[in-house]
Amino acid sequence: MTTIAAAAARAAQLLTARRQTIAVAESSSGGLVSAALLAVPGASAYFLGGAVVYTAAARRALLAIGEAEMAGLRPSTEPYAAMLARTVRDRFQADWGIAESGAAGPAGNRYGDPAGHSCIALCGPRTITATVATGSADRAANMDAFALALLRLLADGLTAEPNGRP
Repeated sequence: MTTIAAAAARAAQLLTARRQTIAVAESSSGGLVSAALLAVPGASAYFLGGAVVYTAAARRALLAIGEAEMAGLRPSTEPYAAMLARTVRDRFQADWGIAESGAAGPAGNRYGDPAGHSCIALCGPRTITATVATGSADRAANMDAFALALLRLLADGLTAEPNGRP
């Protein structure tokens, strides 16, 4: 089984080889993705910044996403995760943006999603989204699963892009 640290090291290797940068917006993973990417030596070559966007107030303050941008969207959906990834990429002027939004547990979120539900997104030359469903109410295990899924999505997206250029 791949660990968060190993997945971050793989993504860091790909970003470094391509001389590309990343910005991160995460919610229910609570900063684990940013921490894992920053734990890799040489992170300053690719990591531009990140935000834990856990509330509407954080979304407004950290990413300048207001009511107009939220029209027709709700958190913890793939379209919302895609918007976060695109916004964080653009705000940091990064090559890539990644984002996560979900319900870590032990209960579901206020939007009706069960614990263990998260939507993740990668934004570069194209946008890739996915939904993670662990079926578990274990908060810490879900946070780890969400972070690992997002880092895998990043590495897969970097590997799939010709020449690695957005």
